[in-house]
Amino acid sequence: MSINSSWTKFLEPQAFEILSAIEDDDLTPARELVFSAFELPLDRVRVVIIGQDPYPTKGYANGLAFSVDSNIRNLPASLKNIFREYSDDLNFPEPTTGDLAAWSSQGVLLLNRSLTTTVGQPGAHAKLGWREITNAIAKELGERNVIAVLWGSHAQELAPYFTERIESVHPSPLSAYRGFFGSKPFSQVNEILVGRGEQPIDWKLK
Repeated sequence: MSINSSWTKFLEPQAFEILSAIEDDDLTPARELVFSAFELPLDRVRVVIIGQDPYPTKGYANGLAFSVDSNIRNLPASLKNIFREYSDDLNFPEPTTGDLAAWSSQGVLLLNRSLTTTVGQPGAHAKLGWREITNAIAKELGERNVIAVLWGSHAQELAPYFTERIESVHPSPLSAYRGFFGSKPFSQVNEILVGRGEQPIDWKLK
């Protein structure tokens, strides 16, 4: 993992101090993956999809919000719902793996509000200081006119930072039927980009 230097002012020293202070052997994602989202240079970010915190299932989180590695076959329920909406929205077949790194290469930042948690304990690290860091990042992205995709109440706390944003309930099974399905977030993003005269995101996954 290589953190792009454009994120230095947001991460140093606080983010590294937070991670160093966590003595949890059941940390997720693995320490070497915590900052994976920041391999994408800041000036290449066109869209940000904001999640709550990493998947709490051991071995699932890989540092990109909502993403899992390609070797994970039993996809998290939220990701299954994202893929259902992706297929309905874009008329693509549902992807065969949960690896969303291809979106990152298109300029989509996959950012969790908290960058870590404890295996089996969602939200365990919500008060460690990660949110202050991701708030500052969201403010910067909004000032750069990045389009925000905000799923659920935790992500929507950042709505005031963004002029262009797409909001709905979270894709979890507890809420997806209350407005996530049918929200067409992927095509909405591309409509905004095309309206600006920019290239749309190629959302196609394998």
